[in-house]
Amino acid sequence: MTIDTLLDELIAREGGYVDHPADRGGPTNMGITLSVARANGFTGDMRRLPAATARTIYRQLYWDGPGYAAVAQQSMALAAELFDTAVNMGPGVASTFLQRALNALNRNQRDYPDLQADGAIGVRTHAALRAFRTLRGAAGDAVLIKAIEALQGERYLALAESRPANEAFLYGWLANRIG
Repeated sequence: MTIDTLLDELIAREGGYVDHPADRGGPTNMGITLSVARANGFTGDMRRLPAATARTIYRQLYWDGPGYAAVAQQSMALAAELFDTAVNMGPGVASTFLQRALNALNRNQRDYPDLQADGAIGVRTHAALRAFRTLRGAAGDAVLIKAIEALQGERYLALAESRPANEAFLYGWLANRIG
């Protein structure tokens, strides 16, 4: 698996142009909202957003920017989960989920110190991830991913409960984003 494979899968899953009335993001194409497209220099009609532009935006904002390429050097499966979560919830949320999960799995700081769950993956987060993986191995990656997905699922439910219009998306979020 590579970032190019992840981008191909993501764009296929996100689909084409949508302007759902319950979606606060407004017009969206390949999962890229109008505001994100504009903030990244695209000024055209969202129906004509080029796939190359979507790929560039995804790679810069949701892979390189939050540091998931460096996570991939330790675990591509974990980086892929973080990337997908970041696309749907934002990189800060996805990275915070990783930090919270690492904190909860460190056996009261016996394995490595707690992290500040600030959503920024830096030296301390990488060190904690290395320590966790050294102790738990490949099986640990699966558990860490399950913990992140549990946090993600809880957030989806909370979003639907707090804004009934989000119920239109809950089934798809749970079906397509978790597991």
